[in-house]
Amino acid sequence: MDEKYFSRLNQYRSLWVLVFFDLPTETRKDRKIATSFRKKLLDDGFGMFQFSIYMRFCASRENADVHIKRTKKNLPPKGKVGIMSITDKQFGMMEVFFGTSKQETEAPTQQLELF
Repeated sequence: MDEKYFSRLNQYRSLWVLVFFDLPTETRKDRKIATSFRKKLLDDGFGMFQFSIYMRFCASRENADVHIKRTKKNLPPKGKVGIMSITDKQFGMMEVFFGTSKQETEAPTQQLELF
């Protein structure tokens, strides 16, 4: 393969776009607007990291700009929304924890032996 192809897709050029939001949900209309905003993020290829944090991988700054622009176009009228871009290298240094207690694993299934 062409070496230029691999140099374009490196950890410093590719980005993760993160969208953080805190939207009002007191009224039915507010909940509908918040749900619509989340659905539009999903439709644009974002995945849910936490309930109000969505992220999307982009191969280049230009690609990230397209998705950032699309997200800005869909901003709800109320609430707080933040958009952040970080390199794939930075994203890879993130540490994620799922609580501090040890997670119990399921007991292994037993097989029946036929003689």
